[in-house]
Amino acid sequence: MKSFRFPHPLVLLTLFIMLAAALSYVLPAGQFDRRPNAATGREVVVPGSYQRLPATPVGPLGVALAVPKGLLEAGAVVFLIFLAGGAFTVVDQTGALRYGVDWLLRHAQGREVLLIPLVCLLFATMGALENMGEEIIALVPVLLVLMRRLGYPVLTAVAASLGAAVVGAAFSPINPFQVGIAQKLAQLPLLSAAGYRLAFLALALLIWIMGTVRYATRYRTAPNTTAHDEPAATAGAGRHGLVLLLLLIAFSLFAYGVVSLGWDFDQMSALFFVLGVGAGLLGGLGFTGTAEGFVTGFRDIAFSAILIGFARAIFVVLEQGHIVDTIVQGLATPLAHLPVALAALGMMGVQTALHLPVPSVSGQAVLTMPLLVPLSDLIGLPRQVTVLAYQYGAGMTDLLTPTNGALMAMLAACGVRYDQWLRFAGPLYILLLALGAASVLLGIWLNIA
Repeated sequence: MKSFRFPHPLVLLTLFIMLAAALSYVLPAGQFDRRPNAATGREVVVPGSYQRLPATPVGPLGVALAVPKGLLEAGAVVFLIFLAGGAFTVVDQTGALRYGVDWLLRHAQGREVLLIPLVCLLFATMGALENMGEEIIALVPVLLVLMRRLGYPVLTAVAASLGAAVVGAAFSPINPFQVGIAQKLAQLPLLSAAGYRLAFLALALLIWIMGTVRYATRYRTAPNTTAHDEPAATAGAGRHGLVLLLLLIAFSLFAYGVVSLGWDFDQMSALFFVLGVGAGLLGGLGFTGTAEGFVTGFRDIAFSAILIGFARAIFVVLEQGHIVDTIVQGLATPLAHLPVALAALGMMGVQTALHLPVPSVSGQAVLTMPLLVPLSDLIGLPRQVTVLAYQYGAGMTDLLTPTNGALMAMLAACGVRYDQWLRFAGPLYILLLALGAASVLLGIWLNIA
């Protein structure tokens, strides 16, 4: 009997859009009142203000319109992926990437397996610092060249980059888009319990890195050195060195801009466009060759970029049906009747379940923390534990949920099927979830604040 295979990513996301529309016919419409929050600069829900609304089911026309609306709402991310993908295709066509990877492998002779932990730690750090996600899609050409030269399966490129970044973000003590917003909403000092989080971050990364290395070495094949991987441009080492130097400068500006200057996707897109133009000219492609490189990159990355909009369309449908708040109310209300430890674990479960319809971690914090913090006070649960339950529940779900546009786009860009990813990441996710649960229970026992 032929083994079951998951549908094509576009089919899968379209089915989720249709499911969201079907739920708008089944679940009652409702919403919470919202008010501005000075600490976060966002509107947050008012506890106890949930009220029913007239039903607003989303029909076939609404489903169809949700796709362009999702693309429009995710426009900044979509264009970032297009411009970054074009830029890295230009860099690749100069031959600089392969030159740099070959240089790296020559100097790592016999120690190639150490490159995977190094890549994991690099992306985990960016995840912990700034919740790096969609930006990683642009780095697919670099990651694929590296993994093919090492002979590792392409899934390793996803695991060592996006996977490690998700783990770093979920266990981070400083991620401003997760723990930062949640601590502000819980009226806790920023960076409070940072040492506690760091200890569990180290354990989580150890689990993920060991799983990634094990998979990479188990399925390693002869390194890919076919003619297809030879440099497309024949510029000398001097040109390659200049392009790589420009790449290093761009990465440095990217990290500084995101972490220190608060760059948004528009600034990142502009940086990648300048990188592509500069790399093409320095690499000897000329204006026409550089333009053709961008066009090739746009074509190759188009599918991955479009998936971001389809994933966003799911939330568009849920919002139009006014059932997001209904789902939150239905999941959170039963927690008040549980013992403290079970309520804390229940919060993790609620945050996990909510991250399917609410794929934004910052949006989920704004939606749930104002409801769960008063509940925590009522049952005697430390607020810091409530934040931990949110971090682990919402953050780690990005490893698996198909409504995570960055994950689906990354898998598509690397040619990895969703069911392949589930078989790899599923067992590690369970281990990480158990680690998060242990952290929550220990936090209750220690009464961390």
